[in-house]
Amino acid sequence: MGSTAFDWQSFLRVWSGEWADSVPDDELRDEEEAARETRWLGFPPASEERITAMEERLGRRMPPSYRAFLRISDGWRHAGGFVSRLAGTEHARWHANESGLAEFFEEHLDEDAGPEERREADLWRRGLQLDVESDATRVLLDPGDVDERGEWAVYTWASWRAAPPERFADFGAFMREMHREFHQLRARGGDGAPEFVNDTTRGLDARMDEARSTALHGDWERALTVLDEAKAYGRPRAGGLGDQIRRLLGETYMVHFEDVVTDPRYAPDLLPPLVAEQAAHSYRGDSTLRFSLRGADQDLMSLAFATLDEVRSGAYRYTAGGPFGEAVERARELARWGDTDGAWRTLIDALPLWEPLGPDHLAPLGWLGDPVLGPLLTQERGRELLSTPRGGQSGAVPGPAGALDPGGLAWLAEPDPGNNRMSYRFVLAEGVEPQELPARLADGDGATLGSPQTRWEARRRALVDRGEFPPFEDRALMSVGRAGTGWSFAFDSEPAPFDPERFISPAEPVSVAGTRAVVVWSALRTHHQPSFHLSVARDGTEQYAFTYAEGEIRRSGEIPRALDPSRFFGDRADDAEAERAVLEAVAEEFGVALPRHALVRGRLHTFTTRSWRRPPRDGEVYTVIHVG
Repeated sequence: MGSTAFDWQSFLRVWSGEWADSVPDDELRDEEEAARETRWLGFPPASEERITAMEERLGRRMPPSYRAFLRISDGWRHAGGFVSRLAGTEHARWHANESGLAEFFEEHLDEDAGPEERREADLWRRGLQLDVESDATRVLLDPGDVDERGEWAVYTWASWRAAPPERFADFGAFMREMHREFHQLRARGGDGAPEFVNDTTRGLDARMDEARSTALHGDWERALTVLDEAKAYGRPRAGGLGDQIRRLLGETYMVHFEDVVTDPRYAPDLLPPLVAEQAAHSYRGDSTLRFSLRGADQDLMSLAFATLDEVRSGAYRYTAGGPFGEAVERARELARWGDTDGAWRTLIDALPLWEPLGPDHLAPLGWLGDPVLGPLLTQERGRELLSTPRGGQSGAVPGPAGALDPGGLAWLAEPDPGNNRMSYRFVLAEGVEPQELPARLADGDGATLGSPQTRWEARRRALVDRGEFPPFEDRALMSVGRAGTGWSFAFDSEPAPFDPERFISPAEPVSVAGTRAVVVWSALRTHHQPSFHLSVARDGTEQYAFTYAEGEIRRSGEIPRALDPSRFFGDRADDAEAERAVLEAVAEEFGVALPRHALVRGRLHTFTTRSWRRPPRDGEVYTVIHVG
């Protein structure tokens, strides 16, 4: 907003009236009584001659927005909450590093700091100081930071704020922000303070009401713009409303659902995503949660900590009422066996049937704390949810968010984030439900599925619960799920080194009772002896298999031409190309797919198999390593 278009007179009059109506008697200084009576925080206007004299004294023409302000008021009282007197023509002066802050900021520059950073550190030598009386707060106009309009940037800094100087494009932008800061501090009021209600607050609250409806119609971007403006003015519940949108966009930092989460109507749906963030950062003490829920009564705090315990243990289960709640249960069943794309479509298709718990409830959020449903969220999916009309509202339905699972198996040949997937193995079982796999692949206590966990959680728990296994054994911790129509899988992303001489394929025991099983073990990207194994069994008998290791192929049985290893490990340029080709062939031959998102980002049931290695024979030796 340029200085010529900005109505300083109206702006400053409104601000003064709001201050006069809201200032408590015990905060009023003697010299401010007249300001309250006249409803004017400023001073008489500065004449052009007075402004020119100041410019001659300082040796510089002042920027347009500051000149325009001076023509209305030659200085200002209470610029925000921490500057009690702002300079006019008489008190403005060059700071000339009076504070010694130039050296302070220069000392903290990195060795590779660029010219821009060094210029900012020199602000304290060249800046024009505008703060006359303040709470350890500096306000400087910067003649070294000038835009095409001739406006000087304004920088503010306070010793008690753990933050770098804050920049404003010009003096007008600075003053508008100080008006917002004044509102933030007055909005909460206090004992004995007059009720803070005025045309500004009434206008903001009315726009917030419209934003609620706008959000439910699916126009979340327009709603968030309004809510962020209201939050900047300190309007109660504005932050809590906006946080609901921000959380679905994947933001978690300083997302507390303020004011709304402490309302008993909304706590059941907003506490789970709040405490899930707490649970994800175990180093945070309980005081962090208490800070996020400041103002909550004892009953709500008890509910919060009970929910936190459930989320941490993986026992929390999101529920909702009506048809949307029924869809939630169907989605969970799909997600817990790996079909995250199907689970998401089930949720989003039922979203128009969701009903808010009250006027300040903009979208379902409790599912974000559910260990199975929470991993469904991505930024793209969050935008799709927010863009979908719900809560009885109508509007255009957005296009579907892209699927996260590419289908097939070839994605396993692609580098993963961090390039950590050097080796993997999996079992595919036809006509077998995922929960039946432990009985075919494990012995004794291992034949029980654990609760859905991330790979890291499952490995950590396995180390804690692990019994004594013979050191030559290779028991796999495997995640299970569905691998397409009629197929289930068990997958291990971090297998032990492949030993072709002692390897025992689990294909035969998995394929008992008239079923078919496929075993794949890829170690093509390992630095030591790249290898690949495929074996297929039916009704407890191996049909065919091959192993590629040390540049040679061993085969058995009648291998279909589509899976003939010489097609993949013959003349191909590298093992990565061979890996992709053989995985594509396996997927095509059996009509199977593995769910990338569930295996990489989600939570799946896990169990520990029997050993994939045979015991040592007479005369064979093995090494036992004790770490203590």
